[in-house]
Amino acid sequence: MKAEKRMKAKSAKRNMVIAQSGGPSMVINQSLVGAVMAARGSESIGRIYGAVHGIDGILSEQFVDLRKIPAKHLEAVAATPSSALGSVRRKPTEEDCLKIFEVLRKRDIGYFFYIGGNDTAETVHIVDTVAKRSGADLRCFHIPKTIDNDLRQNDHTPGFGSAARFVALAFMGDNLDNLALGGVKINIVMGRHAGFLTAASALGRRHPDDGPHLIYLPERPFDMARFAADVKGVMDKLGRCVVAVSEGICDAAGAPILSGGEKDSHGNVQLSGTGALGDLLAREIKARLGIKRVRADTFGYLQRSFPTVASEADSLEALGAGMAAVQNATSGKVRSASIAIVRRPGRKYAVEFTCVPLRSVAKNTRHVPSSFINKAGNDVTRAFLDYAAPLVGDLPRMGRLI
Repeated sequence: MKAEKRMKAKSAKRNMVIAQSGGPSMVINQSLVGAVMAARGSESIGRIYGAVHGIDGILSEQFVDLRKIPAKHLEAVAATPSSALGSVRRKPTEEDCLKIFEVLRKRDIGYFFYIGGNDTAETVHIVDTVAKRSGADLRCFHIPKTIDNDLRQNDHTPGFGSAARFVALAFMGDNLDNLALGGVKINIVMGRHAGFLTAASALGRRHPDDGPHLIYLPERPFDMARFAADVKGVMDKLGRCVVAVSEGICDAAGAPILSGGEKDSHGNVQLSGTGALGDLLAREIKARLGIKRVRADTFGYLQRSFPTVASEADSLEALGAGMAAVQNATSGKVRSASIAIVRRPGRKYAVEFTCVPLRSVAKNTRHVPSSFINKAGNDVTRAFLDYAAPLVGDLPRMGRLI
């Protein structure tokens, strides 16, 4: 009788596959390792497959056996930025999904976990929808990740806190550079539709005259003449000006100030990853105000995978999100979901993980709330600083002589 029960328990086990998608982050591997750790301790999961380069790896059957990776090495992977399994940007067709199910059936895979942002959630939603329609026995879970912090249903997302910390530190250093030499410095920060990451530039201010002195987000229309007037006002007052600008700034009609025109498989337009937006704004300031020393930098991909900068809260929550996905998937209560981070009420910072429908997270983005943006549309409010500070952690103290 006992042997029969053991046989039933063994046959009830299903294998899992996990993959990463979209832009890498400093803590996406924490989520990967969190899910693997939870799976290793689960009686419901047998083999643990890691798909190389997302759903491309499933379709081409490129897998890593994650049960064989020593725990010590997994710890090192968790603390390493970028996507350890590689990434992809691909929106699956129904034909892709049916091929995916064939591959998964061959390996008795009953659990599919995909780590990523809005487009990744959309991919999981597509796979789950086709699975239900075609009768595939598959539990589909999205594990959140995006440095843009624009996933709906989430207070914040894994990856944002660490990227925000990088941005805050970069602006702290750039502000000191500008203090020494003067002039105008413009920095372009990632943020297609949401300006959370650009807003984080304000977290490093320590003195009343510290930059960034102006912050422009996609949530407010950008006007070149008003921009020049804002810069002139700061220059007249301080003799220098540091500016933070989201790559996704748009005019009053909603058209990007600058766009590469290319689109990915999910329909996202490529923005200024080339430095062109910063160069354009610098030229305008020189031409309109006659200021000689105007410089611009584009942070670009540096914000995503910079070593040693990950925030403690971000790392722990990314790990927890991966574990929560496996725990919910194996509980049998939910067939498919996206894991969301919810901030608990109260003065002490704390979060919890919950399941939300895939369709509520897929594709569409959330934006910086109006309460986080000042009336002039060129800075953030105290409410944003209070919101973001625990996600980023303590920043270094700086000493000044002038």
